[in-house]
Amino acid sequence: MNNKTLRLTILYCFLALLLSALSCGKDEKIADPVIPEDTLPKDPAQYETPFAEVPNTPDITMYEINERAFSASGNFAGILPRLDSIKALGVNVIWLMPIHPIGVIKTVNSPYCIRNYKEVNPEYGTLEDLRTLVREAHKLKIAVILDWAANHTSWDNPWISNKAWYTQDGNGNIINPAGTNWQDVADLNFDNSAMRLEMIRSLKYWVLTANIDGFRCDAADYVPFSFWKQAIDSLMNIPNRKMILLAEGSRPDHFAAGFKLNFGWDFFAKDKSVFKYSQSASILYTTHLSEYGSIPANSHKLRFTSNHDECAWDDTPLGLFGGKQASMAAFVCSAFMGGVPLIYNGQEVGCPVKLPFFSRSPINWTTNPDMFAKYKQLMNLRAIHPALRSGTLTSFSDPDIAAFERETQDDKVVVLVNTRNSSKTFTVPASLRNISWKDAMDGTAVSLDNTLELSAFEYLILIK
Repeated sequence: MNNKTLRLTILYCFLALLLSALSCGKDEKIADPVIPEDTLPKDPAQYETPFAEVPNTPDITMYEINERAFSASGNFAGILPRLDSIKALGVNVIWLMPIHPIGVIKTVNSPYCIRNYKEVNPEYGTLEDLRTLVREAHKLKIAVILDWAANHTSWDNPWISNKAWYTQDGNGNIINPAGTNWQDVADLNFDNSAMRLEMIRSLKYWVLTANIDGFRCDAADYVPFSFWKQAIDSLMNIPNRKMILLAEGSRPDHFAAGFKLNFGWDFFAKDKSVFKYSQSASILYTTHLSEYGSIPANSHKLRFTSNHDECAWDDTPLGLFGGKQASMAAFVCSAFMGGVPLIYNGQEVGCPVKLPFFSRSPINWTTNPDMFAKYKQLMNLRAIHPALRSGTLTSFSDPDIAAFERETQDDKVVVLVNTRNSSKTFTVPASLRNISWKDAMDGTAVSLDNTLELSAFEYLILIK
């Protein structure tokens, strides 16, 4: 290296350190110089062949796995024996909660407290165990996505030695995420380009090293648009890859960054209020229109009646909606009115206990086999009827009955759901009368007259 090059290198390093130290907020300005890509470490070689059958977004049926609750062993190996049962639900995407080692400083044992982005939590197994799970899922035509906590790390993550990679207070102390009580994690500074590039390399690492098919991005609203755009552009440039990218957030700009899917929190809240607090059933349709009216075309909402947060901190679907039959009826509204349906492990057997994810609590899979049979029927109806995935939606709802039709050019399905814990009479629209309907659940013929009586929390799905 000649003297001129040496002087320029020293000047560059000094400016990078100075500007990085001055950056402390998650705004859209990257304060330190862009690092030349040819100086960065190389990505790992592609492991195995990329999965060729990643579903299109409207066709996804997603299943969330809490590794600590899913099996008695609480690891990747414990998931394998139930992959066929997951497949039987019509599932084509598995979402694994965070797989990384958990920090021990200020710990609450949360899997969202990431100690190393490029390692597997030994509690769950090894990299080879993860690869085996992904390989076996792919054999069943199921894609696998990882839960990714980009906003923060544990206090003992190796990154903590790069102080400029973290948000600091006025005294230069690294802080936990502002506005939260997440004391177990340190807030990352997205003004720092070196940190951003290392985060992106870590994302790509799992795609290339374990054949992962995408990510569910935790607390996406806390992370700036410019990072998500940079990261997603980089992921989409991996050759021969089709990626599933789900944002746990509500910011409209997530879709401009490249996400195709985010959470339908409003619909979930209204679903609860209809079943538990007797709000008018017609609000579900207007909420659906509102959610889809706020996102770009070809983007979608994740619809659910449970997930790891709700089941751990609030209640199970049985508690949230009013029992087994009510939870099934609420799921029919959620899964069939539109969007991408999510099943959280255990809800398909009506797991009666709240499932923690800071600790172990294995699901009893022998509970409520009748519910598993119903979930299986419902999800397979969605799989075989294009109308339930992408059909035009027409609502006939009244205050008690959620009633709607989904229709494509060659397919029509009518869904009627009594949202009340008592029998209700529904006035049948003229357009649905005098048609030879069939009950999609049992194949029996159904003739609709002027009115229809539905028992407490009964749902009826009609096909031609």
